[in-house]
Amino acid sequence: MSKSEYRDEARRWLTTAENDLKASHVLFKAGMYAHTCFQCQQAAEKAAKSVWYHHGLDPWGHSVQKLLSGIKSLSIPKPLQQKAAALDRFYIPTRYPNGLPDLTPSDNYFRSDAEMAVSCASEIIAACRRLLKKGTAKR
Repeated sequence: MSKSEYRDEARRWLTTAENDLKASHVLFKAGMYAHTCFQCQQAAEKAAKSVWYHHGLDPWGHSVQKLLSGIKSLSIPKPLQQKAAALDRFYIPTRYPNGLPDLTPSDNYFRSDAEMAVSCASEIIAACRRLLKKGTAKR
C-alpha cells in the first residue's frame, strides 16, 4: 500500500472502532454487560490497529496491549497499557460458555465490568485518535 492508502486504512479502522464503541453503549443500556465488554475490547483493538496502519505497518493479533506496545518508537503510558490489558481479558470469556468454568458470560459480567470496559475503550480510542494526528513511527 502507498502512504496515502495506509492513512486511509487507518481512518477506516478508527471510524469502525468509534462505531463499535457506540454499539457498546446500546448493549450497555440493554443490560448486556458481557457483550458490552467484548464490544469494547473490539473497539480498542481496532483503534490500536488504526495506529499501525497510520504508520505504514500491517497489524497482527487481537491483544490490545500487544498492539499498543508493538510500535516501539511510541511511548504508550503505563496506565493506558493497563487499560489495554484489562480489555484483553474480555476477548474470549465474554463470548463463550466454556470460557469460564460452569458459568455463562451473562452470569459473570456485571454493570461495573461494562462501565470499566467503556471507560477503558474510550480512553484508548481517544489516545489512538491523538496518535493518528502525529507523524509516522518505526516498528
